[in-house]
Amino acid sequence: MKRQNCLCKSISVEEMEDIKTHIPEDATILKMADFFKVFGDGTRLKILYYLSRHELCVADLALLVQMQQSAISHQLKLLRLHRLVKYRKEGTTTYYSLDDEHINSIFKVALEHLQER
Repeated sequence: MKRQNCLCKSISVEEMEDIKTHIPEDATILKMADFFKVFGDGTRLKILYYLSRHELCVADLALLVQMQQSAISHQLKLLRLHRLVKYRKEGTTTYYSLDDEHINSIFKVALEHLQER
């Protein structure tokens, strides 16, 4: 296939090559796609929202999201596997929170973006 040149001429061939050389590897791109897929579910987004506000147990989350505890546990397992939430045990109770500040930042930026205008 013949290489086509950009007609707008706003970027040089060298700049295009530089951009291409810095794209993450395909395996990393696939991991990113999987990461963002997790955000594609309303229930998980509600859970992330509540956890962005406070550390909570499954029972609290079930009341807030208005779902069965078993369904919440299933969603939390998926969120844990993708490193979006973490947990700690205190006696027989397990408390969940966002995994780190990066997750809170991603969530906040997305929310701010959608609420602007």
